[in-house]
Amino acid sequence: MTTEEVLEKLQPIFEDVFDEEGMNLTRETSAKDIEDWDSLSQIRLTAAIEKSFGIKFAFGELGSLRNVGEMADVICEKTGD
Repeated sequence: MTTEEVLEKLQPIFEDVFDEEGMNLTRETSAKDIEDWDSLSQIRLTAAIEKSFGIKFAFGELGSLRNVGEMADVICEKTGD
């Protein structure tokens, strides 16, 4: 799976977690770009991503990422692609 394919798969997850259809999710999107992205939504987002991709993140692993692109890169690493 390429990072572009991961981003496509992340799109509906983000839309569901943040209850915002038609989000413009890009590699550069970060928490400061999404008004409702707080610690609770981070937990919901992490759980949804882990379930969707069949992966597990280490505690705090996502907290060090600066944007969705870095998140997609980590997902690619974890899925072996």
